[in-house]
Amino acid sequence: MDLQFTLLDWAIFALYGVILATGGWLFSRKKTADSRDYFLARNSMPMWMVAISTLATVQSAATFLGGPDLGYGGDFTYLFTNLGALIAALIVSRLLIPKFYAQRVTTVYELLQSRFGHTAKHQAGVMYLVGRVFASGARLYMAAIAVSMILFNDIAAGHVILAVAILTLAGLLQTFIGGVRSVIQSDVLQSAIYIGAAIAMISVLLWQIPATLPEILATLHAPGDGQPSKLALIDASWDLGDPFNVWSTLTGFVLLFIASLGLDQDVSQRLLTCKSPREGARAMTLSVLMVVPVMLVFMAIGMLLYIVYQHPELMGGTVGSSPTGGDVTVFMHYVLNEMPQGLRGLVTIGVMAAALSTLNSSVNSMASVLTEDIYRSWLKKRNIDKPAGHFVLAGRVSMILIAAALGSMAIVCYYWQQYSDLPLITFALSVMVFAYSGLLGVFFTVLFTGRGNSTSAGLALVTGFLVTLAQQPWMISAITGTDTPIDIAFTWQLCLGTAIAFAVCCLGRPEPVSVNHKSLEGSSA
Repeated sequence: MDLQFTLLDWAIFALYGVILATGGWLFSRKKTADSRDYFLARNSMPMWMVAISTLATVQSAATFLGGPDLGYGGDFTYLFTNLGALIAALIVSRLLIPKFYAQRVTTVYELLQSRFGHTAKHQAGVMYLVGRVFASGARLYMAAIAVSMILFNDIAAGHVILAVAILTLAGLLQTFIGGVRSVIQSDVLQSAIYIGAAIAMISVLLWQIPATLPEILATLHAPGDGQPSKLALIDASWDLGDPFNVWSTLTGFVLLFIASLGLDQDVSQRLLTCKSPREGARAMTLSVLMVVPVMLVFMAIGMLLYIVYQHPELMGGTVGSSPTGGDVTVFMHYVLNEMPQGLRGLVTIGVMAAALSTLNSSVNSMASVLTEDIYRSWLKKRNIDKPAGHFVLAGRVSMILIAAALGSMAIVCYYWQQYSDLPLITFALSVMVFAYSGLLGVFFTVLFTGRGNSTSAGLALVTGFLVTLAQQPWMISAITGTDTPIDIAFTWQLCLGTAIAFAVCCLGRPEPVSVNHKSLEGSSA
């Protein structure tokens, strides 16, 4: 592999650094008076800006690197899973968002107080933090391997760790001063950068492929050698190990996106910064709709790379070296080996922008849970009063701790993903299931039954985690002693984990809760 960065590449890097520094200064000029301003921007953010920030939050370097991989190795069935996201958005906008606004919560886990008390809120917050460390650490790792390959020409452990440190520091600085307001504003900027880089990538590929667009589409429709069409959108087949068929879309993906959009503070915090529940619901729905064309762009890159490497007849006989396992993704192989000089810098900042747009969101949302759900409640139990400004400082200290935790998890993922051998997007989605199973079980108990108490809620959260853990291939191998364990897609892991956690939570008998909160009836105001 011959890494040849030009002066133009480094100039693009320098320009991106200037943009980050300028944006960080501009977005952090407004002084934050208290934690509600720091974490929710006092419900003052425009709907369209929140929608773009939500889009940037749910996407990441996993999209930039893993999207082309999905297109290269498969078809468009992943896009169809967004039907599950749309169904989930309708459910969340109807059942959860009005309740969040009615109770004026800072974190979504405060909703559990009126049924199960402070303890359940703390437990849910801790479970979210554990799950988000897993998920966001995995995303940070994916960006780090790309940065390591570009900067150091390899993915040696030391270089990946250094890349993790660079990205973590950059993400922390973007949100440290201005809070969620600066996060949302910077997300809009980062989204424009990484989507623009992807569109530029498609333009370059179409220029490099001598075949016409109809010839390309015809080859993708009939790849040859008995292979199915790569343009397929719906997979109606049944496979327990396939997370992208229609059955997974209508079950596991609906649950996944209910958890992601409504129970995951990483996304829900964005929706709570709008002026009203109606605006929050509109922002969420718009972000879900925007995912489809954006994801289509990244998967189209993979389809074009399939033409480049697998169909020399369309390339005029000039095909580059084939991707290998050491290249991590086909996308990175192309960037480092075949992409024209002068454009690698653009793609690199696209990867970094995608990573930072997710990282700064995670740092801020996790800090809000650590500060509001855990630290503030700890002070209240001890009757310790602190001024409003104290919690802004506490939020910033929390961010430093969270950033360190995410960096550590990213390093763990370096070894975990190599062992699991999952595609990057599948890996990023699957790690979220550990926290989501228990959270879904507890919230469903609150929304649809009169059962449960603080003890059963805590047991349900732990049960969801353990059931998901028991379904991992390496755990199945350890339990059964087989070298070829059954492959259970993360969507079905989530279905089983949620069902069992729900049953466990419902086992608890209702008990009076001594908290003075508004009812869960919510409001649509």
